[in-house]
Amino acid sequence: MPHYGNFRSGLSGYIIAVARVFIGLGSNVGDRAAYLEQARDALAHLPGFILHACSGIDETDPVEYLDQPRFLNQVVEGETNLPPGDFLAKLLDIEHKLGRKREIPKGPRAIDLDLLLYGNIVYRDDFLSLPHPGIKRRLFILKQLLELDDTLADPKTGEKYREVYRNAQNRKHS
Repeated sequence: MPHYGNFRSGLSGYIIAVARVFIGLGSNVGDRAAYLEQARDALAHLPGFILHACSGIDETDPVEYLDQPRFLNQVVEGETNLPPGDFLAKLLDIEHKLGRKREIPKGPRAIDLDLLLYGNIVYRDDFLSLPHPGIKRRLFILKQLLELDDTLADPKTGEKYREVYRNAQNRKHS
């Protein structure tokens, strides 16, 4: 059952024991593989987070802003006891420490960390949308999520991601 709610820092009434999370990693400038490795290392040492598994790494074309180099992308799975907003703040802090510059929206970046799924929570505010709205639109994200768990489903609709992936693959090849 999806959970709808307000998860701003300091809001009482919500206790998150442990949530299973999936994070998308991407890099398209400099030593892309090294940036992914540094991000995984930072996540592995992040208080309140345990890294459990990593998908393979895929090279992908840019999406939306097309005039930029190709990306290396990966999805990692773990668990956290941090509320979603606090966890997102930690991800943004890792990006900053690894040299992420936000000069062009959707433009080139040393590292990008996207909170894709946080348990089965459905949530949206000005800074965070769960599940991440790009999951169903990006085949590489679906592929990598399914590498880690082929039973995952969209928390909003209950639709199995393997069906979404299969349907997108069929449309791509028809």
